[in-house]
Amino acid sequence: MNAPRRAAGARATRRRASGILVALSTLGFALAASAGALGAVSYRVARTVVRPAGRVPDVRIVRVDAAAQTITLARTPDTELPGRYGLFTVGSASYLRLGAVVAEDDATVTRKLLTHVPTDGDLAAEAAFSGWYYDAPEQLHLPFRDVDIDTGVGACPAWEFPASGDTDVWVVQVHGRGTTRAETLRAVPVFHALGISSLVVSYRNDGEAPRSPSGTYALGATEWRDLDAAIGYARRQGARRVIVMGWSMGGALALQAALESPHGDVIAGLVLESPVVDWRTVLSFQGRLMRLPAPVVALAQSTMVSNWGAAVLGSGEPIPLDRLDGVARAGELRHPILVLHSDDDGFVPADASHALVAARPDLVTMQTFSVARHTKLWNYDETRWSEAIRDWVEAQGLARS
Repeated sequence: MNAPRRAAGARATRRRASGILVALSTLGFALAASAGALGAVSYRVARTVVRPAGRVPDVRIVRVDAAAQTITLARTPDTELPGRYGLFTVGSASYLRLGAVVAEDDATVTRKLLTHVPTDGDLAAEAAFSGWYYDAPEQLHLPFRDVDIDTGVGACPAWEFPASGDTDVWVVQVHGRGTTRAETLRAVPVFHALGISSLVVSYRNDGEAPRSPSGTYALGATEWRDLDAAIGYARRQGARRVIVMGWSMGGALALQAALESPHGDVIAGLVLESPVVDWRTVLSFQGRLMRLPAPVVALAQSTMVSNWGAAVLGSGEPIPLDRLDGVARAGELRHPILVLHSDDDGFVPADASHALVAARPDLVTMQTFSVARHTKLWNYDETRWSEAIRDWVEAQGLARS
């Protein structure tokens, strides 16, 4: 009687053990699959950050009224902003300048066209909204010339806008990630009015300058050397004091130049527009914006800073996020800095800019905007933006008297 029961019990035990093994195996596969998915998403995030990309359409054209010279766009946080902007399009015009909002509802915004459009219906529906406004140096109606800056990757094209009189003060303008030097043209007239020569520069992998061997962004860790070459060019042309103005990722380049440049003795100060002061702050913000799990963002950052990550991303070298942290390195700064940033930036949060002010109130002055979005402060409030720069330049004794 006991033997059959013992046999049945043994079979039940084996079934339970088998079930546990199956469950553990299933859990193992699930964990492996989950880890694999986490790694794959993190890789794509890291790759997106380091790979240069073209302009991405972000707004839909609803209609164009050629008779009234207006354009109606789908409503977004950018298209509803007051001020003057630009629109990259496909059709009869590749770039349109946009004026004030003349009508709006819950779904659309109608703006005045400042570029003449001859017909109603020959623009593609998808477009890219821009804060550039000026997309070519001729539009400033100031004398300029094309120059090449010799760098470690080759000749980087630049525009030189000489001051109207003798000066030894120059400003070097450096643009942000995923854009080109035309982004910075808005600032040239402000400095020209102050008697300062402007050099508007490009840098490796931006689509105008030569590619680096890897063809990837280093988020300022290598690109600052092209900016440094531009500072050297200005110095050879007679500059004795150089202001570096960096926009977005250009702010990271400007900070690296201030910290690392052998031409640091001629840098008179920095003007940072919507700057990247600390990449980890930006990446974490973007991750939340895209609703990515925190481990995905953390692993993406670990990928970028590691040797194995550099190999799989094809970036050549790890990206030194610690070295690019302007807040952590604030004690090393020695030049006066003006920061222009909107608390409603929407792309590069202003947190690190505020932290930089808190860390170095002796050097850093910040003008905080609201409503204005990323690198669109000039567009939103040109008067205040221009006055902030002018007042700071004059306070540093850099304006021509």
